[in-house]
Amino acid sequence: MEQCACVERELEKVLHRFVMYGHQSEERLDELLRSVCEIRGQLVAFGVQDADLSVLSQTMAQCCKNIKETVQMLASRHKDIHGSVSKVGKAIDRVRTGSSANFDAEISAVVAETVWDTPERQKYLSETIVEHLYRQGMLSVAEDLCQESGVVIDMSMKQPFLELNRILEALRMQDLRPALEWAVTNRQRLLDLNSSLEFKLHRLYFISLLSGGIGNQMEALQYARHFQPFASQHQRDIQILMGSLVYLRHGIENSPYRGLLETNQWAEICNIFTRDACALLGLSVESPLSVSFASGCMALPVLMNIKQVIEQRQCSGVWTHKDELPIEIDLGKKCWYHSVFACPILRQQTSESNPPMKLICGHVISRDALNKLTNAGKLKCPYCPMEQNPSHAKQIYF
Repeated sequence: MEQCACVERELEKVLHRFVMYGHQSEERLDELLRSVCEIRGQLVAFGVQDADLSVLSQTMAQCCKNIKETVQMLASRHKDIHGSVSKVGKAIDRVRTGSSANFDAEISAVVAETVWDTPERQKYLSETIVEHLYRQGMLSVAEDLCQESGVVIDMSMKQPFLELNRILEALRMQDLRPALEWAVTNRQRLLDLNSSLEFKLHRLYFISLLSGGIGNQMEALQYARHFQPFASQHQRDIQILMGSLVYLRHGIENSPYRGLLETNQWAEICNIFTRDACALLGLSVESPLSVSFASGCMALPVLMNIKQVIEQRQCSGVWTHKDELPIEIDLGKKCWYHSVFACPILRQQTSESNPPMKLICGHVISRDALNKLTNAGKLKCPYCPMEQNPSHAKQIYF
């Protein structure tokens, strides 16, 4: 990880030098252009005949000298950037050659060979990729994939993503009208979700009017009527917005309310809209493909280490290529989506075919453990112990 961080630091240095090189190049070239234009203007105004040739010669020589020095300076700094780029390449080589665990080209040993062996599974994979492309707004790429893979996507599935991307694109251009129309149309459903999206859209539109200065005062006062349905829930926020009108003549940016003009509000409103729109559509905020990819990136190093241990100890039978992994891999709370239960008796995770069962005494075990512990129609809890009828156990649903 330290070597990867070193690559990232070198890359940041290159990007910083590249940006600075661009700014400095523009400044020096603009300066030279102004100097040449001034000389040209003097020649046009006074004429070559009236000009002192010795002064003109010195001026032209100095101009040529400045141009030569600028070209040499830019070439030297451009060479420095090439040196920084080569350092990034060397840092990557150190990561690649320093440890086999950093980059391992052979990962087939940790992948089940039959995972995509049926047309049905391949169809699911293609549909997942197409859905991800629709979520990202890459509509033309998704259509090409559908044609080449033969996947047929129903228009009812496609349309919500088209609308979602259209509104998000407008928000990125700081156009609130499509989002406001969508929020008003779905007002009741948003209220059922306890969403504040519509209020925050109106709030952001009101702030955009405030940023226009005193000329928008009457329009801002009239637009404030949109806050009436939200007065009970967002009273404090509305009071702050109305109080800012006092400083409109002197500029909100010069008032105690300058925090209303923070630019990160546009990124925030995009995230809120995406979250609430996906909730109404019954979709997760992140696409299943991106979540699976991120989880795989976190799990792959652990799986590669397991593979290495298995090969060293010659116990290849441990990895059976079934649905379960040989050990539990912690992916962090971000990747927790469903409650799970591991049977304390058999040490196995429960499933639909082997659900968790609650005994009369309150202890929970898996159905397989329940069947194995049952003897002559009676069950003795391994924790109490309390004798009971196994038919009285109830299935638990997560």
